[in-house]
Amino acid sequence: MLKSLKKKMKDQAGLTLIELLVVIVILGIIAAVAIPMVMSQRQEAEDNTDLQNLKLVQDAVNRFNAVEGVWPGSTDEVITTTELVPEFLNEIPTTCADGTTAAEFRIDGNGVVESSCVTTP
Repeated sequence: MLKSLKKKMKDQAGLTLIELLVVIVILGIIAAVAIPMVMSQRQEAEDNTDLQNLKLVQDAVNRFNAVEGVWPGSTDEVITTTELVPEFLNEIPTTCADGTTAAEFRIDGNGVVESSCVTTP
């Protein structure tokens, strides 16, 4: 019986329909698990980029205050590039990490910078 099975397998030229279906099902399961993981990592990376941009602008504002003795601009206005660029910051980010939303940075009376890209809980 083993010899006849080996001969039958040797004569087989390709995959059976069942074998193909099993492979397709396995690939579907892998895709169903992997795609949500990749998408959630992308959102997390965008959030981290926005937070890093906020910290970068906050650092430039703090350095401006240390040198000039005042906060840049007036309270609760959008921070402009003329106040911080090029001495304290190469450039102010103009878009959020999602690529569609315009980034605005505002400073309060205590020197705390807020970003339109970062939502605070």
